[in-house]
Amino acid sequence: MKTVDQCDFKDKKALVRVDFNVPLDKDFNITDDKRMRAALPTITKILNDGGSVILMSHLGRPKGGPEDKYSLKHILGDLSRMLDLEVKFADDCIGAEAVEKAKNLEPGQVLLLENLRFYKEEEKGDKDFAEKLSKLGDVYVNDAFGTAHRAHASTSIIAQFFPTEKYFGYLMAEELKNAEKINHHAEKPFTAIMGGAKVSDKILLIESLLDKVDNLIIGGGMAYTFAKAQGGEIGTSLLEADRMELCLQLLEKAKAKGVNILLPVDTVIADKFDNDAQKKNVDSGQIPTDWMGLDIGPKSIDLLLMSLKNQKRYYGMVRWVFLKWLILSREHVLLLKQ
Repeated sequence: MKTVDQCDFKDKKALVRVDFNVPLDKDFNITDDKRMRAALPTITKILNDGGSVILMSHLGRPKGGPEDKYSLKHILGDLSRMLDLEVKFADDCIGAEAVEKAKNLEPGQVLLLENLRFYKEEEKGDKDFAEKLSKLGDVYVNDAFGTAHRAHASTSIIAQFFPTEKYFGYLMAEELKNAEKINHHAEKPFTAIMGGAKVSDKILLIESLLDKVDNLIIGGGMAYTFAKAQGGEIGTSLLEADRMELCLQLLEKAKAKGVNILLPVDTVIADKFDNDAQKKNVDSGQIPTDWMGLDIGPKSIDLLLMSLKNQKRYYGMVRWVFLKWLILSREHVLLLKQ
């Protein structure tokens, strides 16, 4: 694994895949910038070496082309303030403007490309699209751990166009180091906490963890697919209907391996995704029609924290991380307004 520490970026244009998929409010203000701040050490290293940086990212889930609400131009001011320099912006991630601005980029300068997902080719892992992106830089750096599990054009596909000049950023390298430790050197008892919206995104990781963990805590949006699969009512909550059978299979596999899967026992719900929504707590699997689950409820928090107490060495750290996740998650923006 080559990291940015193994490269001198002097006079090189570094094409850096970052994860700037940050939550925005209705006025396009960033409500949680931690993903952007996590990429700063890698960007700073390249600039300090005397290189220039071309940033590419996605934002949200645009459908069928450009949508203003998903434009990365909305984060430009915040990014400029974080880096203490004026970040340039290209209204496209490929095409004449992107090529020209990348070509004219001077050492010490940063260019942010428009949302990659304005092109369907990004998520399809299109090779031609990846090649067009690759021509913008001399060196490729992947520092987007949150999207690294997907075979998208800007992550795994583009790397083939940089046979020798490809590196992991600091964030990516640290996360892989942690994953290696978990996979091969984890101490028992071993409990994993997993969230996210989609079971389909996590299936390989879940199956791998079943051979290693004693307990697997599942929260986030994908918990509602598990609840529905077990016969529960989830209203308008996130659901992968085509993954319900898979959820049941995972529960059976866990049981056969002696792994305790902990699912939420209650959930915070709202009648709409809005700061003025009505909100209440209900037991899991009992969400009324036209209501949606936002995230786990207080009984679940107490239950899951109790399950971690026997891991004395890590309990304090895990409790802090777990509660920070609850406070900062986008689903809890509503709760913080109460």
